[in-house]
Amino acid sequence: MSKMTKSQMIASLSEAAGMSKKETAAFMDNLAAFVYKEVKKNGECIVPGFGKLVKAKRKAREGRNPATGETIKIPAKTVVKFRLAKVVKDTVL
Repeated sequence: MSKMTKSQMIASLSEAAGMSKKETAAFMDNLAAFVYKEVKKNGECIVPGFGKLVKAKRKAREGRNPATGETIKIPAKTVVKFRLAKVVKDTVL
């Protein structure tokens, strides 16, 4: 499985879009910051063509320490889930 680093992704996108690497990196950083802020403020953010980030509450539950087998309590917390857009599922899957 091949993984693309952030710098490789920036280089590829800047070449495809005809932008400088610096502009592409700034755009990616601004997009990420915008998405984080929207999820925190509104509980969700839709990124057209990719999917939706949704803030969800996870209930408290009991877990198990794998090393000792001891039962532990895992507290409730808020997590962010990503749901793929239909177009991604149809194209990739």
